[in-house]
Amino acid sequence: MKTADFDNTAAILVLVLHLAWILWVILGAFWTSGRRWLTAFHIASLLWGIAVEIGPWPCPLTMAEDFFQRRVGLAPDRGSFLLHAIGSLVYPNLSAMLLTICGVAVCVVNLAIYAWRAFQWAGSNRAESQLP
Repeated sequence: MKTADFDNTAAILVLVLHLAWILWVILGAFWTSGRRWLTAFHIASLLWGIAVEIGPWPCPLTMAEDFFQRRVGLAPDRGSFLLHAIGSLVYPNLSAMLLTICGVAVCVVNLAIYAWRAFQWAGSNRAESQLP
């Protein structure tokens, strides 16, 4: 495999991983119910997502994508159709501010789901402890 083919494939794989990560952050609360270690990982993922969205830190997956695209000599939104199609899902053509607001809002909604679950769990435990 030529270096350019490898780098293009690596860029696609990193983009797929990035898309999977985004879906995990958005939908993870639906998969974590009753799984403490997965819940903890998802909450950490949400906090990381908020930090990357509002903080000065770059996303490591974006950095990896840029690295492989630069190595193959691709500018953003150039290259294979698959690279462009997945890139359009990960990086929709919306304003950076709107994407940041939506990203943080999704994380906050997920955290609210966990807060509601914790409240429900605490209430059921309190009721059970008061049984005669």
